[in-house]
Amino acid sequence: MTEERFETRAIHVGQEPEPITGAVVTPIFATSTYAQPAPGEHTGYEYSRTDNPTRTALQTALASLEGVNPGDSGGCIATSSGLAATGVIGYMLKPGDHVVLPNDAYGGTYRLFAQVFTQHGIAISAADMTDLDSLRAQILPETKLVWVETPTNPMLRIIDIAAVTEIGHAAGALVCVDNTFASPYLQQPLSFGADIVLHSTTKYLGGHSDTVGGALITGSDELLTQFRFLQNATGPVPGPFDAFLVLRGIKTLAVRMDRHQANAATIARFLEDDARVDRVIYPGLEAHPNHALAKRQMLGFGGMLSFIPKGGIEAARRVTSATEVFILAESLGGVESLIEVPALMTHMSVDGTDLEVPSDLIRLSVGIEHIDDLITDLDRALG
Repeated sequence: MTEERFETRAIHVGQEPEPITGAVVTPIFATSTYAQPAPGEHTGYEYSRTDNPTRTALQTALASLEGVNPGDSGGCIATSSGLAATGVIGYMLKPGDHVVLPNDAYGGTYRLFAQVFTQHGIAISAADMTDLDSLRAQILPETKLVWVETPTNPMLRIIDIAAVTEIGHAAGALVCVDNTFASPYLQQPLSFGADIVLHSTTKYLGGHSDTVGGALITGSDELLTQFRFLQNATGPVPGPFDAFLVLRGIKTLAVRMDRHQANAATIARFLEDDARVDRVIYPGLEAHPNHALAKRQMLGFGGMLSFIPKGGIEAARRVTSATEVFILAESLGGVESLIEVPALMTHMSVDGTDLEVPSDLIRLSVGIEHIDDLITDLDRALG
């Protein structure tokens, strides 16, 4: 099975028919504990904080989608949220360690590092990772982690994973790539040398806005052992039903992502030609400064785009409040289209920092609805 294509692995790896009943869908093992044949002996499961069969299936599947197949070194831990996965990495850091973040990152990531980890002696700085000299300037002898998002949130910059990894490794630092926006269907950072891949499985992997989860994937047995110990010690585990929902979601990831990015590309071109719009940011547009890198590093350009309407923040408020098919809401990656103003919603925590985003920027998570309905909705909302 490990030789099969992505779409086939998404449906089958780790999800073999249940051996007792033959059920073709992985069961929801709703149990907290497991009978042991003798004291201190168990059949692989002893307590569901440590592991659960539904979670095991999800972890096996996600590892495979990021290029770590059963029998390979490394693997995956599934967590209760994307930020819980970030927290596990934070637990690996020690007072005096230094972390380089991108100057365009998810607001929750920045908040966790800047307002929680720094209280425990972790130092952080931000770099424009599209400029490798900017990154090099932020590397210190104490740097232990380089954090990458690509595409970034919400400015959709594309970061050269291989080049950043080379810089990080030369400094003795681990490199973690948040692959949430691209999903493993479009980008597999471990293949470019990254040490860790992080996902908010809430987004494209789950795909239906009905669960919250996260994951860490690595090709290193040593890192996986640390992740598993820290998860068991600190407890940020997903419930079996959440694991089941993400397993269900990844089965259709490939077909959904094809539709997400086809719709996003059409909308990007529509907005690019619209006189009511000042700027469109989408890696699939030739005008995007990182377009060539995106073509080289990704299998497609994704379903996220941002734009700035003419008229400033008031126009951004008006447009996002006027759509009917696009739902005004945080999050992304579901089958339904969402619209938001990051400066007022998902990225309020970076206000006044190096990561501050334009106040009039609108972010779209383009869903899989009919493209004509989406275009009509945006056209009407632009007024």
